[in-house]
Amino acid sequence: MRGTRTGRTMAGAGVAVLLFSGCTSEEKNRGKGAGLGQQPRATDPYWVNPEGNAARQIVEYRERGDEDKAGLIRRIASQPTAEWIGTDDPEGQTRRLTEQATRADRDALLVLYNIPHRDCGQFSKGGAADADAYRDWVDGVAKGIGDRRATVILEPDAVLHLVDSCTPKEYHEERYHLMWGAVERLKRQPATKVYLDAGNAGWSQPDALHEPLRRAGIDRADGFAVNVSNFYPTAASAEFGKRLSAKVGGKPFVIDTSRNGNGPYTGGDPKEKWCNPPGRALGEVPTTDTGDPLIDAYLWIKRPGESDGDCKGGPKAGEWWPEYALELARNAQ
Repeated sequence: MRGTRTGRTMAGAGVAVLLFSGCTSEEKNRGKGAGLGQQPRATDPYWVNPEGNAARQIVEYRERGDEDKAGLIRRIASQPTAEWIGTDDPEGQTRRLTEQATRADRDALLVLYNIPHRDCGQFSKGGAADADAYRDWVDGVAKGIGDRRATVILEPDAVLHLVDSCTPKEYHEERYHLMWGAVERLKRQPATKVYLDAGNAGWSQPDALHEPLRRAGIDRADGFAVNVSNFYPTAASAEFGKRLSAKVGGKPFVIDTSRNGNGPYTGGDPKEKWCNPPGRALGEVPTTDTGDPLIDAYLWIKRPGESDGDCKGGPKAGEWWPEYALELARNAQ
């Protein structure tokens, strides 16, 4: 995902989904030694994955005797973060994740990021080969969820890149049909919530989003998501979300607070404000206790510590970057 000329920050976390299916059994089990538990269900019903990148990093630092760094990374590992679903066996991957969450009496938080012509050829370019492949992929995800509790963030940037003309016009009609169909398919699952991605507070034309969101299926969805992979403060994101909510029938929304603790980066090359900006911080911890009836949750949708792309010394989009994770944690309030 990328930053557009409107200030859209969409870090390239989509590649991170490949890490789950690509790990060996030993690597996936490595994080179990981190001693992580679940957050209180009443205020934070989402699942903490004890085998995630941050959990494995804690174990590695402890093996080196570096308890200070292990403690910093624990600020990330102890919170629920979204699982980005990959292209390799989406049904099996989603089933494993939702079953693990259910065993812990928690809800799975999932991101679907595989729309054809994804990210306009930038750091997270790719997506399904064609419309039929995408429909099959979504169908596999839905089957994998089954009747278990899950919240799905649907296709970061997909609607916005139709509005800002980043996605070529010849693909617009197909994308609307695919988004609408994805919402419809996922909502057949009895315990699945769906939130369409809807930009961020840096978007200069929020009034231009409501009709595209309707064409993409917002009426059937449970709501929309703002600030995904971005850095805008929670207050600004809430204001933006409420303006948009008023245009789409009062739908509630969720805010990605994973890295917005210090707000957006204001220095350096304007084109790289969105890509691994320095000095950022973890934001509010995930919770459904927001104190606002229109805001369903603060969520960590972008997984803190995973790179936005190969810029500023970072690895490829979505890959774990412990140095950046440490900086986010150190700067957190």
